[in-house]
Amino acid sequence: MQCPNCHKNSSKVIDSRPTDEGRTIRRRRECENCGYRFTTFERVEQTPLLVIKNDGTREPFDREKILRGVAAAAQKRPVTSEQLDELVDHVENEIRKQGVSEISSKEIGKLVMNELVNVDDVAYIRFASIYRQFQDISGFMKTMKDIMDKHEHSN
Repeated sequence: MQCPNCHKNSSKVIDSRPTDEGRTIRRRRECENCGYRFTTFERVEQTPLLVIKNDGTREPFDREKILRGVAAAAQKRPVTSEQLDELVDHVENEIRKQGVSEISSKEIGKLVMNELVNVDDVAYIRFASIYRQFQDISGFMKTMKDIMDKHEHSN
């Protein structure tokens, strides 16, 4: 690792510890040439993932975009930011487990819905109203019935 002070390529690791829930390693280093101490972070490089939008265009996967969507659906609901982060983590992990390089936005929406239904019913309905693009009240009512049936079966 190149020293940011003297630019020599000889440094030793003084301390290593996991951060970001084990997804990143923080390393304290010391330059063997000038003694300057600095910090580096190491993380697994994820393979690029493209999202195929409804119009056929492709864009890079953006977990923050999913987080913004579920946060909007959960606005003014008793849902914590930790719950939303965990939901997005589950969705991203599920996508990565599939081993694909491209995924449709519709498939991502299904994965979000599968997670959100277990977090908050109102947020689920709000998200569904946008994701499923209800054209009339019957589509909305069917989604309401599905969630009510789910509650009856879980009791």
